[in-house]
Amino acid sequence: MAKRVQLVLNQDVLKLGRLGDVVEVAPGYARNYLVPQGMAFKATPGVLKQMERRRAEELKRLAELKKQAEAQKETLAKVGALTIAQKAGEGDTLFGSVTAADIAAALQEASGIEIDRRSLTAPEIRKLGTYTADLKLHPEVLLQVTVEVVAEA
Repeated sequence: MAKRVQLVLNQDVLKLGRLGDVVEVAPGYARNYLVPQGMAFKATPGVLKQMERRRAEELKRLAELKKQAEAQKETLAKVGALTIAQKAGEGDTLFGSVTAADIAAALQEASGIEIDRRSLTAPEIRKLGTYTADLKLHPEVLLQVTVEVVAEA
């Protein structure tokens, strides 16, 4: 049986790995497809050391992003419950609804931190009352935001 070859991927390759992964493949697959297509290059000790250094830098960058998200969470937690005034009709039913964009705008106004509406998961708000929305600041940092919808005076 032929010896396998170690390669470092230059891009994501379906069913093989992601950019920067070290993979072992058959020599023919490496020689005839991956290397000529520019999808991978030979894994030499110098390249492996460089990949480890890049991976360490990436981990450091991700840790910094998480730290920033934790700081934002503390700032946003101080805001407390948000109050959003909407026009309401009979039976406390709203004219329209309160959307994630409305909640994000209210949070931004209260805290001064820019919030992406796509990071908010809010229930369908069509009546007056108190609701809870989830704000994902980072894959590991979640914050629950209390939203109180009141009738506009």
